[in-house]
Amino acid sequence: MKIGRKTGLVLEGGGMRGVFTSGVLDAFMKHEVYFPYVVAVSAGACNGLSYMSRQPRRARYSNIDMLRKYGYISLKSLVTQGSIFDPDILYDRFPNEIVPFDYDTYGKNPATFEVVCTNCLTGRAEYFTEKHDPRRLTAIVKASSSLPYLAQITDVDGVPMLDGGIVDSIPVVRAVDMGYSPNVVVLTRNRGFRSFEPDVKVPRLFYQDYPRLRVALSHRVEAYNRQLDLIERMEDWGEVVCIRPQRPMEVDRICRDTRKLEALYEEGFQLGEDFCRHVG
Repeated sequence: MKIGRKTGLVLEGGGMRGVFTSGVLDAFMKHEVYFPYVVAVSAGACNGLSYMSRQPRRARYSNIDMLRKYGYISLKSLVTQGSIFDPDILYDRFPNEIVPFDYDTYGKNPATFEVVCTNCLTGRAEYFTEKHDPRRLTAIVKASSSLPYLAQITDVDGVPMLDGGIVDSIPVVRAVDMGYSPNVVVLTRNRGFRSFEPDVKVPRLFYQDYPRLRVALSHRVEAYNRQLDLIERMEDWGEVVCIRPQRPMEVDRICRDTRKLEALYEEGFQLGEDFCRHVG
């Protein structure tokens, strides 16, 4: 495959399954494989930041080493801070103290980096870019990664936002609409996976001020499976190249088993290396 001016990179989310993506992106950085356009959602956006700032293994450190050291996934965090993923550690201490984010390199990167969020008022996906304002960038990525029911709603430009994966888990259509094709798609599920979790109507008890968000949440599984159908058709037609786990996933969204996470990272890194060997 040859990466040209119109080749895009699409990064799926998936919570802790995103450690696979961090391995792929570290391999890309090792081989200096970069794209002019990257669109990412949820955990894909978090991992994509370190790729855009050219900081190898930074995302791996946050996904594995920091989890082992700080245990930032906990019910205590959900009760005390409104998110099962400790927001203080992930969105304040990590980028500003523990492994500082290279805002200067990120800002100078000529590539476009879009992050997907779900607008709670409209129940639709919105796509954000930010290269100059660190606080706004943090809010965008935090919103994109705010899992429904497990994290608080985050305001972006005064508008309530949640996890972009609610309505656009694999934003390949966005990449095509932006004029990028073919696209490389990094997935966090093996080919053939479909969710059998039933869609259920979200009761008014949840998100009572956001009826359109409740509708989107009520069709989330159906929307995700349709995207998987589309990706596999596009792959068969040669319109996308997919990098994905080769086996059924043993890591879930809130996995705290660092041994499983390390194995998944290594799989991503190896498959990323395999891809880089065939890049022209």
